[in-house]
Amino acid sequence: MNTLDKNSATSGKGRPVYLDYQASTPVDPRVVDAMAPFFGEKFGNPHSSGHFYGWEAGEAVEVARENVARLIGATAREIVFTSGATESNNLAIKGIARFHKDQRNHIVTLATEHKCVLESSIGLEREGFKVSVLPVMENGLLDLDRLRDVVTENTSLVSVMAVNNEIGVIQPLAEIAAICRDKGAFFHSDAAQAAGRIPFDVEELSVDLASLSGHKVYGPMGIGVLYVRRRPRVRLEPLFSGGGQEQGLRSGTLAPPLCVGLGEAAVIAAQESTDEAERLSTLRDRFLEKILINIPDAKINGDVISRIPGNLNFTFPGVMAQDLMAGLKDLAISTGSACNSASVEPSYVLKALGLSDEDSFASVRIGFGRFTTEREIDFATDKIADEVDRIRRGSLQQSMHATPAA
Repeated sequence: MNTLDKNSATSGKGRPVYLDYQASTPVDPRVVDAMAPFFGEKFGNPHSSGHFYGWEAGEAVEVARENVARLIGATAREIVFTSGATESNNLAIKGIARFHKDQRNHIVTLATEHKCVLESSIGLEREGFKVSVLPVMENGLLDLDRLRDVVTENTSLVSVMAVNNEIGVIQPLAEIAAICRDKGAFFHSDAAQAAGRIPFDVEELSVDLASLSGHKVYGPMGIGVLYVRRRPRVRLEPLFSGGGQEQGLRSGTLAPPLCVGLGEAAVIAAQESTDEAERLSTLRDRFLEKILINIPDAKINGDVISRIPGNLNFTFPGVMAQDLMAGLKDLAISTGSACNSASVEPSYVLKALGLSDEDSFASVRIGFGRFTTEREIDFATDKIADEVDRIRRGSLQQSMHATPAA
């Protein structure tokens, strides 16, 4: 198996240790190899049905569609290619709401959802839809009783992220789906952080719509999927008009290299995700143990049990995350969603868990993945512990030398 240079981050080659796998994953070299021919000799338009080049590209796209469907327990006809999970989320939420607006005009989602879900819901509210944005409990999980009280016969859609992109918690999807079924509401889940990392089967979970993203599963950026259930059939309104591609739900010429890349990434995930999850669980436990030994007052944000193996979100009290990251030039970590990385506001996800502004600003996300090594874990924990200690010592010295108030 080909791999990235796992030692480059600590061997003086100038590449920081990458621990931001929730923001994006490296493209697996096997995926790159599968994509390569479609940037060269296999350049046909997959929608050109009159000659060999179109057939060749079109067949590759359909094989990729089958592979993605197999990963999540769907059929190929239920897979709609998009530009990524953001487009898929928009299509699912706005598409369902607008198609069913005359029968039902109520949308339900969570305060910790991805920005594109929250912004789509707010936009629908401006169109006259009723939107309920539910809080979560301190561990980041949804209170099912609260959801049960809110969903009614007027609810068209409930949208709940399978795995939170900041704190890694896994929501109880099957239980949520049962509540939706009881009231006849559709259930959509942003599964970008779940598919290929933990078991995610749309039939077993009774999900009606699900969004996936290529670059969260070691595939290329710029490609995603919306799963749309066919039996019973889910009807939704397209976001834009065009040539009627993707069963009329997402017009536009598909990019065969990207589709092929996502399809290959899905095949690899289906084959290796179980073993990979076990390995990541071991690495996460090692990371957590070493951090808590060296920084005993570190706090974990989000449920400790119901979370993916490749995520930890820490608060280091009194240590601003931006200061910490500025001192960790050899590490690539983050404060949360890449979509909000330029924001000077505290994480709305952490605020929804009840964290203060101060603690939210003192929190970082650590993401592990396929190419993370034990050596990198040890390197990273030592670096973080040293930098937290350095910042705290500096703060103490400043406090000691501060001029007393008159």
